Amino acid sequence: MSYHVGTARSISASEEGRIHVTSDSQNPTMAAYPATLDIDYDGSSRNRLTVFFRVITLIPILLVMSGLQAVMYPIILMVLFRQKYPRWWFDFNLEVTKFSTRVGAYWLLLTDEYPSTDKEQTTHLTLDYPAQGELNRWLPLIKWILAIPHYIVLSVLLTISIVLLLVAWVVILITGKLPQGIHKFLVGVSRCSLRVQAYAFLLTTDKYPPFSLD
Repeated sequence: MSYHVGTARSISASEEGRIHVTSDSQNPTMAAYPATLDIDYDGSSRNRLTVFFRVITLIPILLVMSGLQAVMYPIILMVLFRQKYPRWWFDFNLEVTKFSTRVGAYWLLLTDEYPSTDKEQTTHLTLDYPAQGELNRWLPLIKWILAIPHYIVLSVLLTISIVLLLVAWVVILITGKLPQGIHKFLVGVSRCSLRVQAYAFLLTTDKYPPFSLD
């Protein structure tokens, strides 16, 4: 993964070390694929109390998210019969994906901000809207099969992520900070997962996802 550290303005003392970490704008993988994700790195002291009880604090927002995701995927019928992705359905799926990504970032200890249902917060996600006729009519029937190699890779990456998540939990409780290396890896896995989701389930692109965390 290639990262650079930068800020849109000078960092004041009151920000206590919050640093914005983004992917290199010249990275060809990030520039080319129509689904992108960045999550800010917070180098300041973390909230040990909410980190310790993270699973419990997630319960209410998970109930909200589970209800929303149930209506995300019938888009396959629209693409199959009309070869069109209705803009309103795309906007809905985009917002639900952003919301679920914020929940994921909170669960992965990448942020202490409780997930908002509408504000961007520390996650920056984009999906390109497919123009009418851009999507292949029949690919939605087999995309989930074509993505099997990615499922295998993601299963390995998710196993590693679980181990790193436990390490991060202990480190934050002891030191009050999340190691930046763990942050980068977890963001990369989330980015890889987003691309597979956009291709095989959200159906916003026919471009096969790259095997890359960048």
